[in-house]
Amino acid sequence: MLKRRILCALFIILTAAGCGGAEQKQLNVFAWANYVSDEIRSAFEKEFGVRVVVDTFASNEDLLTKLQSGASGYDIVMPSDFMVGIMVKQNLLAELDRANIPNFKNISPQFLGKYYDPGNLYSIPYTWGTAGIAYDSTKVKPPPDSWSVLWEEGYGGSFSMLDDQREVIGAALKLLGYSVNTTNPEELAAAKQVLIKQKPLVKLYRSEADEILSSGDVDMAHCWSGDAFRAADNRPNLRYVIPKEGSTQFIDTVCIPASAPHKELAEKFIDYLLRPEVNAKITNFTKYGTCVSAAKDYVSEKLRAEPGIYPSEEVLSRMESLIDLKDFTVQYNRVWEEIKAR
Repeated sequence: MLKRRILCALFIILTAAGCGGAEQKQLNVFAWANYVSDEIRSAFEKEFGVRVVVDTFASNEDLLTKLQSGASGYDIVMPSDFMVGIMVKQNLLAELDRANIPNFKNISPQFLGKYYDPGNLYSIPYTWGTAGIAYDSTKVKPPPDSWSVLWEEGYGGSFSMLDDQREVIGAALKLLGYSVNTTNPEELAAAKQVLIKQKPLVKLYRSEADEILSSGDVDMAHCWSGDAFRAADNRPNLRYVIPKEGSTQFIDTVCIPASAPHKELAEKFIDYLLRPEVNAKITNFTKYGTCVSAAKDYVSEKLRAEPGIYPSEEVLSRMESLIDLKDFTVQYNRVWEEIKAR
């Protein structure tokens, strides 16, 4: 009798294990805020029978620190261009298996072979955009065309700056006529002084500018282009300008950490994102430019025609991409710490 009960119990356990007891595979994504829409996440979950969990970071430095500290649960990360090169050197990224990413062929050649990953061995371009100024056209007059508007006392307490050291220091460097990638100590010191002078006017440093622009907490913001246009959906008076002195242009990427627990699934996710119709949904949601030429056919007509998302060649000629400054990065870190400590 006892033996029969034991056999029955084992049968029940084994049956349960074979009928839904297996753990569902989970894809863990670490991305910028508002970069992976619920629509894309849920559609991938449905098609591949998995669960997708998205965590967010506010800056490339935050992402780097998290991976350096040993965070090992992420399958997908989304660093900006210059940060890819840094992470590759630190052996934090896995080499991609292109056989699992056949839609790689859809990427526009202009976004491939960049200095940070010449063979695209570790990264796939996700979106591209610019940094500039979003402003309420009913409250900021005349329409600004220069970084100098963020130093005008009349707007004190009504604007924000990105909480990103390279972008904020870069804006000051551009205002002064210098490169955002300068390694000249005197130029960096000059940028520090103008940012210290500006700080009493800044309401807050916040990278998620779309949230505070939409809520009306600020009337003007140093921000990335996509944030400006997402906020404008909720606040139609908002406009976006790339200052005449020039600014930064970036490519944000999709990578797989070296410690990713589900690498093959992550590659399937990357391949999924490169489908033209899916990639267009990324642009329609994030309001950043697509890196897949065929996706433009699916992008909303309004966004395709928006010069703030797809700037003219003349405007692009004034843009710079942030690059890895190697050992000189320590100097930027020190300047940023001194500004924030004021």
